[in-house]
Order: sequence, then C-alpha cells, then structure tokens
Amino acid sequence: MKCMPQMLRRAAHLAGLCLLVSGVLLAQDWKTNDSLPGVDLGGLSASQKAAVLKILREQGCSCGCSMKLAQCRVEDPSCSYSTGLAASVVESIKQGKTEAEAVAAAGGSRWAHNPDRSRVLNEAVKIPVTGAPYTGPADAPITIVEFSDFQCPYCNLAVPEIDAVLKNYPKQVKLVFKQFPLDFHADAFRAAAAALAAHKQGKFWGLYDAMFAQRGNLSRARIVALAGAVGLDVNRFQADLDSPEIKRAVDKDIADGERINVDSTPTLFVDGQRFNGPVSLASLRPIIDAELKHRAPPPAAQAAAR
Repeated sequence: MKCMPQMLRRAAHLAGLCLLVSGVLLAQDWKTNDSLPGVDLGGLSASQKAAVLKILREQGCSCGCSMKLAQCRVEDPSCSYSTGLAASVVESIKQGKTEAEAVAAAGGSRWAHNPDRSRVLNEAVKIPVTGAPYTGPADAPITIVEFSDFQCPYCNLAVPEIDAVLKNYPKQVKLVFKQFPLDFHADAFRAAAAALAAHKQGKFWGLYDAMFAQRGNLSRARIVALAGAVGLDVNRFQADLDSPEIKRAVDKDIADGERINVDSTPTLFVDGQRFNGPVSLASLRPIIDAELKHRAPPPAAQAAAR
C-alpha cells in the first residue's frame, strides 16, 4: 500500500482530531447540558428540571442501545423509546411525583418494553384498517400492513421490494398503507396528509408513486404540482390537505402505530404479526409461503369439495 501524500496525512490527522473532539463534546453534552433534544422542560421549576435531568442521566434506555436516556436523546434523537420515556418522566415530575415515582411510572409505560426482534414474526396484534388505502384483492388471504413515511429514505428503498411482493403474489397478498410520519422529517406530516387527501379522490396510489419518486423533496408547492400531474382536483385537494378531518386521520394512524409499538419506518405486519426482517421479496417470500400453507385447507377437505 502506498503512503498518503503529506497533505492527505495531515488532513486525515485533523479529521481524526475533529472526530475525537466532537465525540468528547457529545459525551459531555448529555451529562452537563440543561436541555436535551426532544425533551420539553417548559413549565417546570428549576428544581423539577434538575430532577428530570438527573433521572434521564441515570436511567437506561429501553431501545437496546445500552445508553442512558439523556445520552440516547443526544446521540439518537430519532429514538422513540427515549422520547417516550423522557416525556413520561417530565409529566410525572410536573405532577409533583418523587423521582422514584417518576422512574416507576416510566418503567410501567409502553415505552419501557422494546418489541422482541429476536423472532422474525411477533405475536399478532389488532390493527384498525377500515377506510385505509390498500392495493390487491380485497379478499386476499394475506394482508400486509405497512406503517410508512414518505420522507424516509428506507421507506423509499422498500417501495420496489414491496412492489415485487405484490407482483409475485397478485391474488394472495393485499397491502394496506398506514401513515407514520416521523417528527424529524420536516415535510413528512404534510406528505401523509396529502396522501390521504388524494385517497378521498380515489388517487392515493398515483400520488404515492409520485411522492416517493421525489426522494424526500416534498415541499408544499411540489406536492400540489404532483397532485395536478396525477389528475387530482387541485382546489379540492388543497382544501382537504388543510382540513382538520385529514389531520385527525393522520394523527389516528400515528396513534394506531404507537399503540402497537411502531418505532421506525417502514414497519410491516403480516396478518397482524410484526415482521422483523429486512423489507425484501427474498425475506418476505418464506413468510408469505408459510402463511399461505397454514391457511390452505387440509387434503381431506379439498377432496370433499370436488
């Protein structure tokens, strides 16, 4: 291997120093800062803020990261577990509970338990899907429910894989789409509302394809232009986009996801069972085949039906 030129060696050395310094500063942030990303300390007295920060610096996160809650908020601000646990602690302290009571309340919340991802499929849960957009036969034997975010790059990567599943199982699989815009994606909630506004005109999947094709560039002007391009009544679309009804519908999908511990996107449920593998045809094929085999009538019943 050739040595790097002196200038490159110096640049690499400086880059290494920068990473080291930033790492040290990051480590200090969660131990010393009086504010943390995504933690609302508004309305708390100085002593209450101190109590909250003490708890968050001492208690571990339940997401499996092995970090303290405060550290997880700084280093992984997208973590829904540290977000939920921190909010629980803040609420308890705001209500006048002791530190021990606040820790106990957080430990009893739904954020204290991370879904078991050691299994490919978890136990089935009930997911409300009435009125949600779907594609595939209404009476398909297998239903996949996807919680997704139009501004999420991983959801974008999942689109062709899910399309491949539907093409390989055209009569066996129905896909139901649920909105789960993540807080740290600035345009995601708007895109979710736009998708449901398009659904009201029967053009959800047209706008779905158009928005995912933008790879996260989803300003309002861009979305309105896409709505016109896929044949929507733009005036009606914009009225629906801004309506309380659509906002409530998006909020309901988010609440449905949070209730069953959806914490990232895309998250798939196969007949109500959370799928913990990579979103790909190769990974989903054996799961779908097994589900279809499980639903097939026994040979005796098949013979009797002839």
